[in-house]
Amino acid sequence: MSADNPDADESEDEDLRYFVRIEQTDLDGTKSVERALSDMDGIGRRAARLIADEVGIDRRETLGRLEDDTIESIVDHVENFADHVPEWMANHQNDFFSGETTHEIGNDLELTRRQDVNRMKMIDSYKGVRHKRGQKVRGQRTKSTGRSEGTIGVNVEAIKEEQAEMEAAEEDDE
Repeated sequence: MSADNPDADESEDEDLRYFVRIEQTDLDGTKSVERALSDMDGIGRRAARLIADEVGIDRRETLGRLEDDTIESIVDHVENFADHVPEWMANHQNDFFSGETTHEIGNDLELTRRQDVNRMKMIDSYKGVRHKRGQKVRGQRTKSTGRSEGTIGVNVEAIKEEQAEMEAAEEDDE
């Protein structure tokens, strides 16, 4: 980006991929590797940093400027993330049916969560009942927060209106 050579800016823009597709997700190629990967569902900042370290690239490099084989390596590490990290770091541990520990990414993560919640609702577990009622599930306080109704406390105006209606009805009876 020098003022001497405007053609250098154009060649840098030609090398840049604006979108990089990984696991049915379009990532912004103008962002750094860490920021772009953390935009995916199921990949946070720590996971993105680990993936960049495993691939052997600087996490601050622009994702769209990387070479094709490097991007393929990133895709491979994202798809097989559970194989490269300890079990406690995976986001779907001890699957109900298979007992396996996996790391779900993108649309698969939302689908898996929905299936887990529906299973809890069907077997009427405590968490399932809380999900059905729309209440807090993880033991948070509910006395003063998480209220879904609009009115809190006594609605004075409604009481005054009811009294006025009652008085008007009594006067009509007389």
